[in-house]
Amino acid sequence: MKKRHQLSALLATHPIKVLVVLAVTVFMLTNCTSTSNPTDQTDAQPTENATTGAQATPVSYTDPFAYCAAVGTIDTPDSAYVGPQTPPSIINGLKDAAKLSSDMPETVIESGTVWRCMNGRVWACFVGANLPCSEKADTSETPTQPMIDFCQANAAAEAIPATVTGRATVYEWRCTDGSPTIVKQLFQPDDQGFIADFWYEIVSS
Repeated sequence: MKKRHQLSALLATHPIKVLVVLAVTVFMLTNCTSTSNPTDQTDAQPTENATTGAQATPVSYTDPFAYCAAVGTIDTPDSAYVGPQTPPSIINGLKDAAKLSSDMPETVIESGTVWRCMNGRVWACFVGANLPCSEKADTSETPTQPMIDFCQANAAAEAIPATVTGRATVYEWRCTDGSPTIVKQLFQPDDQGFIADFWYEIVSS
């Protein structure tokens, strides 16, 4: 009862001070309540972000020309290409580009054809007589040990066979006084490092 009289007296004599104290008290209580009750953001489950592509369906291609236009340059078709390993369009294009014999069985051409993408276009190579379709061009001018051994046994050989030099070398080699030497350059590497002379651009028909 005494405290109630004191509060009444305080309100009567200092009403502004009392209002300020009450306002500060309400403000502090509000902040405490907000701090002790965080929003649902901390417990919310992350939503799918379309820009990350995490849940996006992978793009795939059955047409080699559309695939190469999309990937640009690649040595070997990857999982994005889901069409035939050796598409008929490439086989037919390679027959014309490489002037393959019409008598050659389709299965032989199919099994011996390698293709890739370079600068957004389709390129193909037919292995034929052991052409190094899948190997990068060997531009080294340093003789290998098999070449050295061959020339030591054949000191004046006019040509070192491909079985010794390797079929990917771009040079013609011979033996001079028992040492391997370069006669001339036979082939040129393309932009991807393969031997350009063995590869043909295949155009969509």
